[in-house]
Amino acid sequence: MATGYRDLRSEVARAAELLAELPGDEPVALIPHKSPAGLALVAACTRIERPCLLLPVDLGARSRAALLDQAGCRFLLRADARTVEEVGAPAAVPDLDGVGLLLTTSGSTGTPKIVPLPRRATAAFIDWAATEFGIGPGTVVFSYAPLNFDLSLLDVWTTLAKGGHVVLAEQDRAVDGKYLLSVFTEAAVEVVQAVPLFFRLLLDAADGRRFPAVRELVTTGEAMPPALAARLPDAFPNARLRNVYGSTETNDSFIHDIDPVSGLATPIGTPIAGVRALVVRDGQVLTGAGAGELWTATPFQSGRYLDPALTARSWVEAPAGAGTYFRTGDNVTRDADGVLRLDGRSDFQVKVRGVRTNLLEVEHIVTAHPAVHEAVVLGLPDDVAGHRLHAVVRLCPDATLNSVQLRQHCAARLPRTAIPSTMDIVVDPFPASPNGKVDRAAIQASAREGVREHVAAR
Repeated sequence: MATGYRDLRSEVARAAELLAELPGDEPVALIPHKSPAGLALVAACTRIERPCLLLPVDLGARSRAALLDQAGCRFLLRADARTVEEVGAPAAVPDLDGVGLLLTTSGSTGTPKIVPLPRRATAAFIDWAATEFGIGPGTVVFSYAPLNFDLSLLDVWTTLAKGGHVVLAEQDRAVDGKYLLSVFTEAAVEVVQAVPLFFRLLLDAADGRRFPAVRELVTTGEAMPPALAARLPDAFPNARLRNVYGSTETNDSFIHDIDPVSGLATPIGTPIAGVRALVVRDGQVLTGAGAGELWTATPFQSGRYLDPALTARSWVEAPAGAGTYFRTGDNVTRDADGVLRLDGRSDFQVKVRGVRTNLLEVEHIVTAHPAVHEAVVLGLPDDVAGHRLHAVVRLCPDATLNSVQLRQHCAARLPRTAIPSTMDIVVDPFPASPNGKVDRAAIQASAREGVREHVAAR
C-alpha cells in the first residue's frame, strides 16, 4: 500500500509529539522497521534535532545493551509498535553537538562501532547523491538495505528530501527472489542501489524479464562477480552501470563505470568530487602507481567513532600534514591512470607456512571456475602451518564439479600455499547478513565447529 507525502507528514508530526514527551535530551535509540511508521520516527528525530541511534533489528541483547550505554541512550523505541522502553539512566552522554544520526557499522570485521554522523555531512551527501543520480520530484528509487545502514542515506533520505518515490523491500524477505521481483515491479523503478546478492536474486527470479525503466544501477558493499555483471546489460538495457565504494565512516568515496564484458573484477575507481584519497605503504604516501592501504577523507564523513580509543586507531593525521584521514583497512593498487583496484582487507591476510596469503585473491580464483556460483575462503588455525585454507563453494545450477577438479583448477593459478587444503561443496545459498552481504562469520563458525568435531572424533 502506497503512502503519500501528506500522510507521511502526519505520521512525522505524531512521532514528534511522542518524542517531545520523553524527558531529557539524551539521544534516543530506534529499531526502525522498513515501513512508513519507521521512516516517520527517524524523520521526527531529525525534525526536532534529537540525535537517534539506529539499531539493527536482529542485534543480540548483549551487543544492544553495550551500544545503548556507549551512546548514552535512556529510551529505546520500536518503530511500528510505538512502544517506549526505558533502558535506564546512562552513566554518561557523549558530546553529540551537531549530530543527527548515529549509525552502526555492519560488524563484519568485529563488534559494531557507532558512527556519529553530523547533520552537515548528511546534507552534503544528499546534495551530491541527488545531483549524481538524478533524483528529484517523482523519481522512483528502490530501497533494499535496512534503514540502519548508510545505503539508506541515498535510497531513502535523499529520495524523500527531493520529493521522490521510495519503494521499500521488507528486510525479513531480503533473500526471497520472487518477493523481490514482485516489489521491484510495483512501480517503474528508475534508480536502484544494492549489494550484488540483490541483483543475482532478482535476475534469477526474473527468468529473462527486462527492466527498461531503470536508468541508474549502482552496486556497492561487495565486489560484483564478473559473471553477474555480464547479465546486467540485457536485464537493464537503459541503465548506466556503476560501482560505488565507501564505508559507514566516510560514506561514498569512489565511483566507477562497470564494464560488464571485461570478465574482470570492477575497480573501485577514482575519488568522487570533494574526496581526498591516499595510498599509504610503510608509513609513506605513494605519489604514483603502487599498492598500499587506502586512507580517505570525504565531505560526508563522521570524523570519529563514539569510542575515543577506536577513533585514535582509525582516524589519523596523514604524513606530511595532509590532514585527518580515515584508515579504511582496505588494501588497494593504483594504476598509472589513477584508478584504484581493491586487493582485499588487511584483516583478510593470513600466513600459511610463513607465506602471507590474501583470502580474497584465492576466492577470486575459485569463483573464476565456470561451475562455481560463489565461494568463501577461510583461514582456519593449524598447529603446523599456522593457518590452512578452507573453501566453501556453491556450484551453479546443474553444474558437476568435485574437490579434486577444483583443486586442479586452483593449482594451475595459485602457489601451493594458497591452494585450499579442504573444501565443502554445497548447494544451498550462503547465509546472508541483514545488509545482504555474505555472512562470513556464520560460515566461519560452521567451519570451526566442523574442525572441532573432526578433532573430537580422532
